[in-house]
Amino acid sequence: MIANTPTDILQFIVECDAENIETVLVTLVGIEGGSSRAIGAQMAVAADGRRVGSFSGGCVEDAVVTEALETLSEGWGRVVRYGLGSPYIDVRLPCGGGIDLLFTPRPDASAIRTALDKLGQREAVGLALECDSILLLPAPTPRAWDGQSLHQSYQPALRIFALGQGEDLAAFARLGAYFGAEVHALTPDQNTVNLLKSEGIHATLLATRNALPIAQSDAWTAIVFLFHGRDWEEILLQQALALPSFYVGAIGSRRTHAARLAMLEECGVSPERIASVRGHIGLIPATRDPATLALSILGEIVADFNTLAQWSHWMGQALAAPSTA
Repeated sequence: MIANTPTDILQFIVECDAENIETVLVTLVGIEGGSSRAIGAQMAVAADGRRVGSFSGGCVEDAVVTEALETLSEGWGRVVRYGLGSPYIDVRLPCGGGIDLLFTPRPDASAIRTALDKLGQREAVGLALECDSILLLPAPTPRAWDGQSLHQSYQPALRIFALGQGEDLAAFARLGAYFGAEVHALTPDQNTVNLLKSEGIHATLLATRNALPIAQSDAWTAIVFLFHGRDWEEILLQQALALPSFYVGAIGSRRTHAARLAMLEECGVSPERIASVRGHIGLIPATRDPATLALSILGEIVADFNTLAQWSHWMGQALAAPSTA
């Protein structure tokens, strides 16, 4: 794992609760000027001084821990400004801006545990965060800090089904797993299956070109074809397009992609689904080595995933807004 995720921060609180160690959840609720983190970024601090998450490159974290421990001893939460306009003149942000942090001591571990269970079931969830309480929302409808509460939404982890073989598939699966995605590799090569499983990566043998062994997918799922020949695509790609996903893509030249689309049209796939297939994929053009190809494609998938999360956040805010009719 490259860095802690929002889910890791919630999991840390639950684990501390199981050890009877009190915690404080700290949430970024306001920004003036620049900031290296976005609204909703979080950090958890345990009574024993351990912490997960960050708000900068190390400029304010020690001060946040000190403040968090004070909220535990005093028994009440608060909002504290750091950087521009802060009473703490010795704590400055390199970007010159100011951030407002909400300190919530002793967050309700049972509400967080329920939220984690729902995320594990691939459901988006929302929490209402206040100075002295955390409540599970009936729906993930985000709402900006209004001086009393912030509605924070959490999305399921990025899930990627990667189909291919050899070093290209192995490199992509490794990079995706290390990034923190739920990667499931599918390949007709038993050696690649054995290799990836030995590294703790979920891998399944593709025994036939006629059946795609994906039991479940959802709106947070990406499906990518990494075969250098199209013989494994003709039926499996059609089946992939019938599954819920936010991304379906396949490697190959523009000529290869044009032939791929023509094949789908001949097979009677709808124009809408054909148009959704990403071809000539990746952010780095003309890649030739497995590592760069993996980075190029994963970057494109993550960019689309982040756009999806932002869109879901905006839609949640729109649904939560009062009607003007």
